[in-house]
Amino acid sequence: MFSLEIIIGNHQDAVDIPVGWLTALECIGESAARMAAGFSVSEDNSLSHLATLEVALVDDETSARVHIDFMEIPGATDVITFHHGEIVIGVEVAVRQAEEYGEPLGREILRYLVHGLLHLAGHEDAEEEDSKAMEAAQEEIVDMLWRGGLAEKLS
Repeated sequence: MFSLEIIIGNHQDAVDIPVGWLTALECIGESAARMAAGFSVSEDNSLSHLATLEVALVDDETSARVHIDFMEIPGATDVITFHHGEIVIGVEVAVRQAEEYGEPLGREILRYLVHGLLHLAGHEDAEEEDSKAMEAAQEEIVDMLWRGGLAEKLS
């Protein structure tokens, strides 16, 4: 039986994130994880072994520090996934991307959560073919969740 508790914490003050968004994302987190598991590329993946997942919303400074410390890549990024059960989401990156693509900020943050869950389900995005498959799964999940009621809660 699949069971995953998702805890989302806002660890930044650069962007106003309503508490209701955190609650809404936590509430759909297990459903999102089940969907991501359905797109699993391996039976033995991190997502299937986790009981708890912590998601940290961070500013550019923190995102850049985690990015360089753990991936040796400079600069802030959208999402970093740790297979021990943590996803770090760059909220200021989400703001910029949402504006660039004409997306609501809540949907962009949801996209990053789903992206992290897919990494935990075994997806990689370093190679173009893998990236396309991961993006297709990601957008299908985001669309289903968004149309399923999250649009009202994250707007």
